[in-house]
Amino acid sequence: MAKEIILYNLRDDVKEEDYVKWCEDYKGPLLIGLPGSKSFTLLKMMGGVQGNGQKGSPPSPTKPPFNYIGILDATSLEEWGKSRESKAFKEFLSQWLSKWAADFYILGGIELYHGESA
Repeated sequence: MAKEIILYNLRDDVKEEDYVKWCEDYKGPLLIGLPGSKSFTLLKMMGGVQGNGQKGSPPSPTKPPFNYIGILDATSLEEWGKSRESKAFKEFLSQWLSKWAADFYILGGIELYHGESA
């Protein structure tokens, strides 16, 4: 399955509860309703662990560089790319950038493995 992963922090002047409401009322339904989108999940990061196996650095607790992660499951990156060109997506993106998002990083890829417990 194709995925778009959005790593980001909110602007300093944004209240988390306002953002979550906006996501529930607008962002989530809009993204899920666009062609090529199968689902959208918003995560809040509560902590992290960092290390470097190549350098022999063991895992140690750290603050994550991004506090929020959006995960969009898409039918294909090509089909989702077409939806990103739509007027509705561009209006959403303009709002997200001007009102909510501070620093961000967006990644697109395909799922190579997915497992679930029985």
